[in-house]
Amino acid sequence: MPNSKKKILLIEDDTKVCAFINKGLTEKGFEVTIALNGEHGLDWALGNKFNLIIIDIMLPDINGIEICKRIRNNNQQVPILFLTALGSVENIAHGLDMGADDYLVKPFKFIELTARINSLIRRSEDYEFNAEEELYTYSDIEVNDSKKIAKRNGVELSLTLTEYNLLLLFLNNKERVISRNTILDHVWGINFNLGTNVVDVYINYLRKKLERPNSVRLIQTIIGMGYVLKEPDENAN
Repeated sequence: MPNSKKKILLIEDDTKVCAFINKGLTEKGFEVTIALNGEHGLDWALGNKFNLIIIDIMLPDINGIEICKRIRNNNQQVPILFLTALGSVENIAHGLDMGADDYLVKPFKFIELTARINSLIRRSEDYEFNAEEELYTYSDIEVNDSKKIAKRNGVELSLTLTEYNLLLLFLNNKERVISRNTILDHVWGINFNLGTNVVDVYINYLRKKLERPNSVRLIQTIIGMGYVLKEPDENAN
């Protein structure tokens, strides 16, 4: 149970799902605000501070993807969890690409929802309140962990919370191969379905943001083992 009330915004048009989630999260000590359509949800998200936002993708007016995109365009780094019936790899990848930090496919188990919520909030608090000045560098990558600014070749990168934590994991393990399971444990902090390709999806997102024109690939794939942050060589893909 949270030590203090964490505020959650739930944007969901199914009143039965809202009642179920609201009851369960309230009993867990969370403070839940419900928006039954995308327009109201977006207004709440942009005008108030929440510890986490849960968004259904299929909404009758503004869909969840657009809401997430507008929140990120407003430079808000609040953790966003998609709760959706759209469970295809393409739909999930698109949602993550728009800036969501996690997804959960309906129907879902409440215990998994709360585990993901707690993990996202915990990572967000670590991200926001670490006041110690720390500078991480590798090749032409530089991360100021106090200011939460990541750059490559002097150009600032626009990273989501999850992408930032993934990059930081690599910078803390320079030239060491990191398995997918280790990445899941350290970046997401919960037991995902090991069949998920969420690690590979996020590696690709991070690569796209790191790989500016004429820049070399620094996150290498080690087939059958995982990934490593290192200068490319004949063993990297």
